[in-house]
Amino acid sequence: MANRTDPSAKSIHGTNPQNLVEKILRSKIYQNTYWKEQCFGLTAETLVDKAMELDHLGGTFGGNRKPTPFMCLVMKMLQIQPEKDIVVEFIKNEDYKYVRILGAFYLRLTGTDTDVYQYLEPLYNDYRKLRQKLNDGRFSLTHVDELIDELLTKDYSCDIALPRIKKRWTLESIGTLPPRKSALEDDFEEEEDKEEDDQTMVDVEEDGHEKDYYRGRSPARDRDRDRKRDSHRHRDRDYDRDYDRERGRGRDRDRERDRDRHRLREDKDYCRERGRERERDDRERDRRDRDRGRRRSYSRSRSRSRSRDRKERGGDREGRDHRKRHALSSASPRRHEDENGNARDESKKKKQKKPKEDGTDHPDPEIAEANRLRASLGLKPLRP
Repeated sequence: MANRTDPSAKSIHGTNPQNLVEKILRSKIYQNTYWKEQCFGLTAETLVDKAMELDHLGGTFGGNRKPTPFMCLVMKMLQIQPEKDIVVEFIKNEDYKYVRILGAFYLRLTGTDTDVYQYLEPLYNDYRKLRQKLNDGRFSLTHVDELIDELLTKDYSCDIALPRIKKRWTLESIGTLPPRKSALEDDFEEEEDKEEDDQTMVDVEEDGHEKDYYRGRSPARDRDRDRKRDSHRHRDRDYDRDYDRERGRGRDRDRERDRDRHRLREDKDYCRERGRERERDDRERDRRDRDRGRRRSYSRSRSRSRSRDRKERGGDREGRDHRKRHALSSASPRRHEDENGNARDESKKKKQKKPKEDGTDHPDPEIAEANRLRASLGLKPLRP
């Protein structure tokens, strides 16, 4: 029951006033200790006392997004919906700046476009400091005029989405609002009038004639003014010419600098490419040298193996010749004399042996050697 809107309250922008605050923020406010302890049973008259105790403003802060007391009081004003005269008095209060900001924020949420511009724009002349609590719990320094500008130009403030309002020039075009007049315009007009009066008095004292007084200037002053104006014009022309010349020189220097930079970049790229080609050629040369050395070592090893084989074959041939000679000497026929003194050939006495099929016992040593080789290779023997 304590969180329900006053039954006599009117709908704002077609909805319950408390619905102007998002549901999540509204539920956090209802669960806040400040709302339960300090805002319970407040009325439009007692609300001022709580507003005077405020020392900062803001929306929510901390990891659990706790609402500030300023936001709780805004929610209480939406709940009880005070009269417009009370809200206007809040805004006009010059002694307590947070009371003024509370009334301005509430009027921005519930007021019409004309009322918002009419009552908030005069607060642009208030430059007092305000403490605003940020989302991370720290405080930042702002001013009343900055907050008013945020309310009039932004769509979001203090974690609340502000209702849309028309632009001021739109309201001026339809005649709802008069053109805005700055509070400093009166001071500016007074200063201009004072300067004109001083200038007129100086002219009267210098000329001393009523005719010059009504005309406001003398021929001598006109000539001096024209001379000064011509000198200023010539000086400005010379300055412009010198400026154009210097700017042209600056452009030329920039262009030459760009060309030099481009040339240096090309030289670097060329040197880089030359270095890459040189490295590529060195690698190719090293590869060819390695291949050439590999082929040379291979040819040397082959030549050594061939010479070794040749020597081995030569030694085998000498051994075979020696064995052949020994065999021939041992195989020569021996002649013996019998008891009667007749010589006879022992080889004839020996039994004739049957020749071998492979031809290795051939009488000719070369043919026998060839037959042995052919026999080892599985070929037929030579038969002359």
